[in-house]
Amino acid sequence: MKNKILDETFFKFIIVGIINTIFGTTIMFVCYNVFHLGYWLSSGANYFFGSILSFVLNKYFTFQNKEKSLSQVVRFIINILICYLVAYGVAKPVTLLILANYPLKVQENIAMVVGMCFFVGLNYLGQRFFAFRK
Repeated sequence: MKNKILDETFFKFIIVGIINTIFGTTIMFVCYNVFHLGYWLSSGANYFFGSILSFVLNKYFTFQNKEKSLSQVVRFIINILICYLVAYGVAKPVTLLILANYPLKVQENIAMVVGMCFFVGLNYLGQRFFAFRK
């Protein structure tokens, strides 16, 4: 199982993830700290725009998937939605609990980083074994 998860696609996924993280994190923190759009809208904007970039890069570069179907797009969207809701739904209450004595802005900025970390692991597994499965 370990060899199946930690193969060439994993390392390509990490490269795409770095590119996507820079892109999405910039969107998220600008939305939150500059435009004051709030936790859910800011993190959602990250994953909306980042997911478009992620779909293209992971489909063609990471998983070298040639399938052209609506069902694949639907699987990708379902994966992103589930990963996002689980990762950020867990990250916020846990971070708020742990950092209860800090200002809300600090708590939510850190919660967004924690959510990103949860999301990466869940998303790799979802894309690998669900969205772009062979």
